[in-house]
Amino acid sequence: MQKGKPAKKYSQAGRLHTIIRLLEARRGMTLDELAQECDVDRRTIHRDLNAVEEAGYTLTSEWQEGKKVYGFLAKSRNIPPITFTLNQLMSLYLLRSLGVHLAGTPFQQEIEELFRTITSVLPDRYVAHLERIARVALPILHGARDYSAAGTHVEELQRALLHQYRIRLRYAKQGRGAAEEYEVDPYTLVFHKGGIYLLGYAHNRGAMRLFALERVRGVEVTRQRFDIPEGYEPESQFTSAFGLVSDTPMRVRVRFSSEVAPSVRERLWRPGQQVKADRDGGVIVEFEAAGEKELVAWILSYGAHAEVLEPPELRREVKRQVREMREFYRSKEKGEKKGGKGHDA
Repeated sequence: MQKGKPAKKYSQAGRLHTIIRLLEARRGMTLDELAQECDVDRRTIHRDLNAVEEAGYTLTSEWQEGKKVYGFLAKSRNIPPITFTLNQLMSLYLLRSLGVHLAGTPFQQEIEELFRTITSVLPDRYVAHLERIARVALPILHGARDYSAAGTHVEELQRALLHQYRIRLRYAKQGRGAAEEYEVDPYTLVFHKGGIYLLGYAHNRGAMRLFALERVRGVEVTRQRFDIPEGYEPESQFTSAFGLVSDTPMRVRVRFSSEVAPSVRERLWRPGQQVKADRDGGVIVEFEAAGEKELVAWILSYGAHAEVLEPPELRREVKRQVREMREFYRSKEKGEKKGGKGHDA
């Protein structure tokens, strides 16, 4: 405490008022700064911040110059009126159309509420355009995820993500029976091929893990806060992955026939890829990536128009799956023919 400065005798209610006033007035403050202002220790300030959140204020934290700084997620009284051009509204409706991937989750409901709010404040001359603008984008989704079993848990997950609370997660692994329990620090929601995944640190596994939201069977939000590691970048978890799986990277070379070469050439499959034309009008795509299963699925999606050149193990796996598919269909055809003859007899 500074000399000549009278000691501050705050009740908790008084401290909460002071903390709210300080965080609203400044861009952010550390625990030490708040503790000094209120003349209490860090543990007391930590409890007070929990009480501030329980009072309805949304706190956020970030690292600045090696120090964790707390602030409010939004200062609603300082948000100026927002106006939109028709072009901006068209872009918003494009984003809204992509929300089809969020069907069955609170995210979709909140997006709809957002657009109802926008509609309610639009000038009359814009309202007539809304129905037409709403049709400028049409999402067509195959293999949509079913979030009906997990939808009730996503709101709790939202709260944990926003306030950095540790969760106890019940999760049913693909193709397995009873759900397993994990203690997780939730970091980031990951969107991939129409699916939503939670990326977080699983304490009982001692490693980062990825959880598909449709397989979540329960979320319990604890009151234990966690710190996101300084320098954390979610994209770094997938640097080498062709999709989501980050196992051992491999150098991949695939030849595509002339029939599909134009569409293959126009796409970016991996950063640093090389695309070269061959003498038959096809192309050879080369890049480094991890995730054998995802690579195999990609290659097989082109059927006879794609041939793996490297690495040998990837070529063998594609050949194995093609062989098993051929044997499967042959056996089915034989069974159908036998069944047909028996019926005729």
